[in-house]
Amino acid sequence: MDKLTREEVLHVAKLARIELSEEDIEEYQVHLKQLIDEIDKIRDIEINNDKLLITPVEHNSIMREDAVGTMLPVADIMKNVPKSGDNYVEVPVMINE
Repeated sequence: MDKLTREEVLHVAKLARIELSEEDIEEYQVHLKQLIDEIDKIRDIEINNDKLLITPVEHNSIMREDAVGTMLPVADIMKNVPKSGDNYVEVPVMINE
């Protein structure tokens, strides 16, 4: 099979919430089939080795001991913030409604 059915392409378009023209449907029938064929090639690869190579380099991380330090005074922190209220730092709203 060298292309997907029209219904399969329309189903994928519905899942992606996109509208396709008639020319797009015909184009995607071929391109999506090619993509699926390439994915099938990856699935057909036999992996015989249980120990997979994740990275060719071994990194031995050296961890420091946790040390309790001194806290900064609130007054010193508030000197460096652009906007504050009482002992709180005011930040811009990051959520769009």
